[in-house]
Amino acid sequence: MTDPALPNMDALAASMRTVLDNCVWSQTMTHASLVTYLIEESYELIDAVEADDRDVMLEELGDVLLQVVFHAEIARRTPAERFSLDDIARAANEKMIRRHPHVFGDETALTVDEVWRVWSAAKAAEKSTRTSALDGIPQSMPALALAEKVLTRAERAGLADPEGAHRAEPQFSTEAELGRLLLDISAAARSQGLDAERALRSALRELQDGIREQEAGSGVA
Repeated sequence: MTDPALPNMDALAASMRTVLDNCVWSQTMTHASLVTYLIEESYELIDAVEADDRDVMLEELGDVLLQVVFHAEIARRTPAERFSLDDIARAANEKMIRRHPHVFGDETALTVDEVWRVWSAAKAAEKSTRTSALDGIPQSMPALALAEKVLTRAERAGLADPEGAHRAEPQFSTEAELGRLLLDISAAARSQGLDAERALRSALRELQDGIREQEAGSGVA
């Protein structure tokens, strides 16, 4: 049951049920066809956060929540899925509790580093079937965000970029300076008929292949 202390969430879920009962366009939607809208709404929320606009942030958070409610109602009506908004909330709550044993359990973590250690251990216990430090990274992320994720995972697992030792490491004093360089690279790629996003994705595929080869050779996962 939905928490009775959340009448507006109840109303939102009820409205979505009504929409799917009566709107022929909504009835054509699937999890897959909604992905485009989820991506768009997520980026609009990011814009609102970066603009530090309280009113727009409230609106865009609502739009992202609406996507969650839409997916939940589709799943509730799909015999092979049969999960609801309440199931999603329960799973999220259980996960939050598992990942915070220093809050809900007996662990102690008084610094950010200790919190990260405890959180990582809890996550590792959940993901014990993974065979690589790179498992679970969504490859559809934008290339720069994907690069950050891959490099962070590899570093935390004690794995190096196989080609990193052969590259000069540029130095930046500010993010603004880095941003200008990235913009210059994008502009240069465009002027030469190259796709910077695709190029970085290609390089990341090679990097991930190299990291997985390291793992296979060392037994690290």
